[in-house]
Amino acid sequence: MSTLVIVGAGPRGTGLLERIAANGPELLPAGQPLDIHLVDPYPPGAGRIWRYDQSPLLRMNSMAEDVTMFTDERSTIEGPVRPGPSLAEWAARSEEFAPYREVADPAVRAELRTLAPTDFPTRRAQSAYLDWVFRRAVADLPPHVTVTVHRDTVRRIEGPDDGPQLVHLGDRVLTADHVALTLGHLDSGPHPRYAADAEFAARHGRFHLSPAFSADADLSGIAPGEQLVLRGFGLAFVDLVALLTEGRGGRFEETPDGLAYRPSGREPVIHVGSRRGVPYHSKTGYRLQGPPAPLPRYFDAAAVDAVLDRPGPLELRRDFWPLMAKDIGFGHYHELFHAHPGRTTLPWEEFLAGYDAHDWHSPGLARLVAAAVPDPADRLDLERLDHPLAGLELGSDDELQRHLRDYITTDADRRADPAHSADLGAFLALLSLFGQLPRVLASGRLSARSVGEEVDEWFFGYFSYLASGPPGFRLRQLLALSEAGVVRFLGAGIRVDRDETTGTWRASGAIVPGHGVTATALVEAYLPKHALARTRDPLLRELHRSGRIVEEVVTDAEHTHRSGLLTIRPTDSRVLDPALDGGAHPRRTALGPHTSLRAAAAFARPRTDSPGFRQNDAAARALLRALAGVPAAALTGCR
Repeated sequence: MSTLVIVGAGPRGTGLLERIAANGPELLPAGQPLDIHLVDPYPPGAGRIWRYDQSPLLRMNSMAEDVTMFTDERSTIEGPVRPGPSLAEWAARSEEFAPYREVADPAVRAELRTLAPTDFPTRRAQSAYLDWVFRRAVADLPPHVTVTVHRDTVRRIEGPDDGPQLVHLGDRVLTADHVALTLGHLDSGPHPRYAADAEFAARHGRFHLSPAFSADADLSGIAPGEQLVLRGFGLAFVDLVALLTEGRGGRFEETPDGLAYRPSGREPVIHVGSRRGVPYHSKTGYRLQGPPAPLPRYFDAAAVDAVLDRPGPLELRRDFWPLMAKDIGFGHYHELFHAHPGRTTLPWEEFLAGYDAHDWHSPGLARLVAAAVPDPADRLDLERLDHPLAGLELGSDDELQRHLRDYITTDADRRADPAHSADLGAFLALLSLFGQLPRVLASGRLSARSVGEEVDEWFFGYFSYLASGPPGFRLRQLLALSEAGVVRFLGAGIRVDRDETTGTWRASGAIVPGHGVTATALVEAYLPKHALARTRDPLLRELHRSGRIVEEVVTDAEHTHRSGLLTIRPTDSRVLDPALDGGAHPRRTALGPHTSLRAAAAFARPRTDSPGFRQNDAAARALLRALAGVPAAALTGCR
């Protein structure tokens, strides 16, 4: 018998289990027993982030038809494709998919019955889907494979690289031939940049919250009517505002003049600002109107190979972004020309020939687009999208509130209008970049500064801003909250200063010179970023302390970048172990957002050849091959 321990039973652990079920018949010798133990204090399938036990106000930022846990005909994997339903397909016919079990919560059952493919589900609905996916993965395992779930936390792992691994839980020890760390999104101790505000708050009896997962954030210390600054305008902001408004008894109401917010009186006054000063672009609520663009066209394997063949250090913005941006533009204009030809002046074939011939930043391409696309609103301007308030200066706070409301209204209207489906074409092209980006990062050719500043800071932030925004109705709600005076905009270039005399914060933006607000509460409205040196996960903390795992550090003569991520081998996700001269540990695998194999999103869209599926499949096949050749551990099971 061989034993595998999977630490973390959320979506990534479930995805690995599904790939083990798919590859097991080929790679496990017939009849060889395999004992799998999954360890997670949270429910299997959903895990911590997607567990049922959270506010029903919290939603996914993806449409139901865009969420799947299953491979399909577009998946380029070595193992077998095992198709399965998307969230939307499962919700529509859940009783047809074995193993069927009725969802316990009547509210979630009702939501699933009426869930449209283009709806944005609650996280509780996604929890029900993930529960079913987990149970299906278990049911699909070969008969000689058993699964035991432990609602517990792993504290440490011991054992030689060539022998049994002792996995210490709270009340027992599991002995394993292989251990997979699929820990999901993890907390870290606060970054030092937040320490001064935390100390300031403690000294003056004020409220301060460092980046936290919204479902776990304790907001009870924020008083009704309190002046609160939310620093950050992304997904964490959206969730926090929902919890501080509807979550405190307020309600939204449709009126002849549009959506209105009726306060409960328990809300704080929320002042929000960020670097850009605007919320993430909302997700579109429609499908492509034309045929899908054949992606990638410019940022493909051959083009990446050609850049990697250049001598010397490479930079993302200089060497790869022109190809990446050109693919985003291709997706945008392919949809515009095919779905809305009346707004173009050239046949698609003629435009494409010119588009192929010009570099992204060339004046020739700008002239071609200007001639072929008369309306500037139909042209793709990635720089303007990145800095929508650049150069804006207003004379008063009232002007700023009106300007931001107009901006949000225009954005919400555009994202809800299929006439602007070219935006969705650009979004899908942006997603396609992750077909090659992991290979660029794994090549080791990017300079340390480029990995830190251009990849981890700029690109992933820009991607989230353009592609990972909230459902459109959240922007309508934000407008209603602004009209009600519950939310106030600070604009771009937010600055928050501490006033020791009054024990308050002074927050201001760059758009209205001299204007600011005084607040007694400050929330860092960002999702936590895992940092291995500050991890709160007891297992990773112990492995790091004992020198058995290493943070990804990219360094060269000019710069050093510490990503905070657990370093793994890209080909099979084996953990790199300093005790083995930095080599890969033969009995330890890690997958997920806490690792150096960066990913774009939590869940895959159907028929997009998700990199996550490729990673899961490669890791599953590698560990199954290892288990097939590993003699049974000296001690197996539990003690």
